[in-house]
Amino acid sequence: MIMVDSSVWIDYFRGTPTPQTDRLDALLGTEPIVMGDLILAEVLQGFASERDFNQALKLMTALEVVNLAGRDIAIQAARNFRHLRAQGVTVRKTIDTVIATYCIENDVPLLFSDRDFDPFVDHLGLISALPAT
Repeated sequence: MIMVDSSVWIDYFRGTPTPQTDRLDALLGTEPIVMGDLILAEVLQGFASERDFNQALKLMTALEVVNLAGRDIAIQAARNFRHLRAQGVTVRKTIDTVIATYCIENDVPLLFSDRDFDPFVDHLGLISALPAT
């Protein structure tokens, strides 16, 4: 099972070719992909047309949708944020901390193109779903 961050989904729906969108394209239909509820909201809010919104909604909700936060993840996300801050790393978005923490706590690799996740890989054991080249 793999989670895909909004940074990859947005490029995917825009048709922007990247190593991450190529990986997502290869994973769809062959590997279980889990959709985080906050990621779903981030991606869907960016669609201007109702048609594009509905197409993305259909694709994304066909995947297993999970609640990313909750009491335990929220507390651990705060711990992870504080740990990274003590290492001299400031995470710019709380939502990224929650997504990374969910993946760390549930051993779910994350496919991402947002550099804000790199410290979670480097310092906290987040697994990147993009194979090293």
